Amino acid sequence: MSAGGGTKAIIAALVANAGIAVAKFVGFLVTGSSSMLAEAVHSVADTSNQGLLLLGQKTSRRKATLNHPFGFGRDRYFYSFVVALLLFSLGSVFALYEGIHKLESHEELSSPLVAVVILVVAIGLETYSFKTAITESKLIKGDATWWQFIRQSKVPELPVVLLEDAGALFGLVLALMGVGLSTVTGDPVWDAIGTICIGVLLGVIAIILIIEMKSLLIGEGASPVELDTIVDELAAGKVQRVIHIRTQYIGPDELLVAAKIALNPGLAAAEVAQAIDDAEQRVRNKVPAARLIYLEPDLDRTAPKA
Repeated sequence: MSAGGGTKAIIAALVANAGIAVAKFVGFLVTGSSSMLAEAVHSVADTSNQGLLLLGQKTSRRKATLNHPFGFGRDRYFYSFVVALLLFSLGSVFALYEGIHKLESHEELSSPLVAVVILVVAIGLETYSFKTAITESKLIKGDATWWQFIRQSKVPELPVVLLEDAGALFGLVLALMGVGLSTVTGDPVWDAIGTICIGVLLGVIAIILIIEMKSLLIGEGASPVELDTIVDELAAGKVQRVIHIRTQYIGPDELLVAAKIALNPGLAAAEVAQAIDDAEQRVRNKVPAARLIYLEPDLDRTAPKA
């Protein structure tokens, strides 16, 4: 996945959410629906989130410095973590507050048809954004399930956009149900319940993202499949075996590999250097993300003596 992976999905989500936010605020001013207000704030949060994801992609491409010798690849993880926090605070907490307030006040809806029209249009725009995110994600998802992709992906933007768009779609449906039931029954309590459901939904999604982005930010190693491949490629040629190995993603597209390898005994210095170069090249050919490889040569002291 390129350093700008998911950019198309992010831009599609940003444009859709910006337009939806304006429409929802207009709908709230006309109808007074708390579901509409919660969804409007949710869309504003989502729009801000897409901007943060784009910012993270840009800052992560800065060149390495003396203070940051491994570069700034984790900026993408940091801004994705901030996005999860914003989704929780601006989306979930506000929706829960507004829903509880509406339960207590029992404010009637006005012009509910306007809210319905806006919500239906918003569902259409959000569906377009969601489909774009799915299409982009399929390019790197492989055979993994969607849940596995969200849990295991080292590219933070696509899981974030996928969950945001999924939450937005379900939230719109909940808002539509709340407004619809309030209109049919004449009881605004349904609008309040819809708002509370939106808050709970966004809270669950935000917590999932916070957990996953925190894990990436702290530093995750290579996947089991990648690790097995790296070890197999290292343990070839004049390398007898891998004594121990450590890996860590320092960015979505950059894997650090550090290993102590046992070489065949009796190798000259030039042969040792060549064996290390060959091992590094074998790993990079199979795992392109392994850009930084540090190998420490040693003798296999566990081998039986003659």
